[in-house]
Amino acid sequence: MAALGAAQATLQADARQTVQAPKFEVDPLWPKPLPNHWILGSVIGVGIDSRDHVFIIHRGDSTLNQRTEAGANATPPIAECCRSAPPILEFDPDGNLVKAWGGPGAGYDWPSSNHGVAIDDNDNVWIGGNGAMDSQILKFSHDGKFIAQYGAPKQAANSNDTSHFGRVAKITFDAKAGEAYVADGYGNKRVAVIDASTGSIKRYWGAYGNKPDDARMPPYDASAPLAQQFRNPVHCAEPTSDGLVYVCDRPNDRIQVFQKDGKFVKEVRVAKETRGDGSVWDIAFSRDPQQKYLYLADGKNERVYVMDRQSLEILTWFGDGGRQPGQFFAVHSIASDSKGNVYTTETYEGKRVQKFRYKGIGTVPRGNQGVVWPTGK
Repeated sequence: MAALGAAQATLQADARQTVQAPKFEVDPLWPKPLPNHWILGSVIGVGIDSRDHVFIIHRGDSTLNQRTEAGANATPPIAECCRSAPPILEFDPDGNLVKAWGGPGAGYDWPSSNHGVAIDDNDNVWIGGNGAMDSQILKFSHDGKFIAQYGAPKQAANSNDTSHFGRVAKITFDAKAGEAYVADGYGNKRVAVIDASTGSIKRYWGAYGNKPDDARMPPYDASAPLAQQFRNPVHCAEPTSDGLVYVCDRPNDRIQVFQKDGKFVKEVRVAKETRGDGSVWDIAFSRDPQQKYLYLADGKNERVYVMDRQSLEILTWFGDGGRQPGQFFAVHSIASDSKGNVYTTETYEGKRVQKFRYKGIGTVPRGNQGVVWPTGK
C-alpha cells in the first residue's frame, strides 16, 4: 500500500508539473538565405497576409555597422559584402523571398525610425514609426504602392490629439467594424481607434480606460501602487473575435484587457520585477475560432509565453537568451499564421526573424521549456 501511495503521489506531482498547451519547434532553416549580399538590421515588426506570407520590417543602415557589417554600403565600398536589404521583405511559408520594397518616396513621409508592420484584411500593408518626430501612419498596397498617410510628421506628443499620432508602435485591425487599433505608443500613452478607410481618430483611451495624461511618471517600481497611466511605450493593442482588446503596457510589465469601447476589464502582471525595457512586448493569438491561447513576446527576459487567453494564466514558455536558433536577443514582435505557426523578430543586435512550427496540442512542462529544438518526430 505504501508503494501504491508513493506512485500516486508521483503521478500527481508530474501532473502539476506539466500542462496541455500548443507545442512548437524552431525551424532552423527558415527563412532561406537572402540574395544580393543583403543582410537585416534590427527587425522591428512581423505580419501575416491572407496567403500566410510573412512580412517583416527592419531598420537597415541605421542599425548596421558599415565597417563590420555593411562594407558594400560604405563610400567607397570596402568589401563585396554586405548591404542592407530593403526595409520590407515578404516571404512565402517555405521561407523563399517573394518581394522586397520600401523606403522614402514621393507623396509620403517615410518614418525616420520605422516600427511595426501590419497586414489588413485587404492585404494592404501598414507601418508606424517611433523616431523622435514620427507622428504619422503609412498605408501601402500589398506590392508596395503608396495608398495613404494618416497624420503628419514633426508633431509634438499629445495623447489627447485627435489629428496626429505620437510615435506609433503597432497597428492591428477589426475588419468587421472597419477599424484599426493603434498602439500610440512611444510619444503618446494611449490606444487610438481609427477609421481604417479614412484614418480619422474615432476614440482613444489610457490605462484602466482613463483619459491619457502625458505628465512625467516616476521610475517603475514593482512594489509601488499600480500606475494609473500607461508608460511609454504602449507597444501593442490586439482586438479579439469576442470583442476584447489586449494591450501591451510594456514598461509596466502588464497586459491590460478592455472592451472595444475602452472599458477596462482586467489585467495581469508578467515578470513584474523586470525593469528597463519591461516584459510585455507583443501579443499574438492562436488561430482557433476561440483564440484560446495568447502568445506573449518578452524581449527583456528572452522568451515567448504561452498563456490561457481568458484566465491570463501562464501555462508554459520557451526560448532563452542567445544567438542560436530558438534563442532570442530582444525578441520584439510576434505573429501567428493560419496553420498555427508562430513567427518572431528580434531588434537591437538580434537582427533576424524566426519561425516556430506548430506541433499540435500536447503535454509540455508547466513553466520553462528552454529552447524548443526540433526532435525529428
